[in-house]
Amino acid sequence: MTHKYSVILPTYNERKNLPVIVWLIANTFNENKLDWEIIIVDDNSPDGTQDVAKQLQKAFGQNRILLKPRAGKLGLGTAYIHGLNFVTGDFVVIMDADFSHHPKFIPQFIKLQETHNLDIVTGTRYRSSAKPALPGATAGGVHGWDLKRKLVSRGANFLADTVLSPGVSDLTGSFRLYKTPVLKDIIPRVTSRGYVFQMEIIVRARSLGYSIGEVPITFVDRIFGESKLGGDEIVQYAKGVWSLFSTV
Repeated sequence: MTHKYSVILPTYNERKNLPVIVWLIANTFNENKLDWEIIIVDDNSPDGTQDVAKQLQKAFGQNRILLKPRAGKLGLGTAYIHGLNFVTGDFVVIMDADFSHHPKFIPQFIKLQETHNLDIVTGTRYRSSAKPALPGATAGGVHGWDLKRKLVSRGANFLADTVLSPGVSDLTGSFRLYKTPVLKDIIPRVTSRGYVFQMEIIVRARSLGYSIGEVPITFVDRIFGESKLGGDEIVQYAKGVWSLFSTV
């Protein structure tokens, strides 16, 4: 049985990155003879991202590239919720459009999911091998971050792991594969937005009894444009950890 994979790609000012990331995603699926679609959720980018997306629709077909824009910059969590309304695949891949996440890891996500019939597979920067085991998986890592940002990320994951014990090494990562019905079940329960959104999905998935696997990925800091991580995100994260500890 062949499955279809839907990639939700939130964008804001990704005009330079979008053509290459879409080509890489399409090439990855086509080389592996998999059915696919990409849902571009653009938050009214002023740099012409939507014009580029329309050109990509002409190149790949409107059945492959779906442009589902929104009126303004409404946040990452709501972008996933919006994109999920248009998904037609059996599985949903969520990833960034700025090359932080390389599509070359998607086949490893799929292989791990198929091997163990997992509900969720998440990419990890902090584990050296796949969990459950997957032969050939390479060690995870981060490139392009200074020491301060690495320490903040490590600290955030350590805090969440200590308080919430989710059994996942990289709670704040946003490169994941979900069974579509699983994601549709979890998302309406999620109350967080922004940086905490990814963490809450995993914590709620665990509390609901869904199975989760991890594939080591190499995370590369964005090539074009500016990081969207704001200074208040650390405070939001700490509050989010406490909120989840208190309620889930």
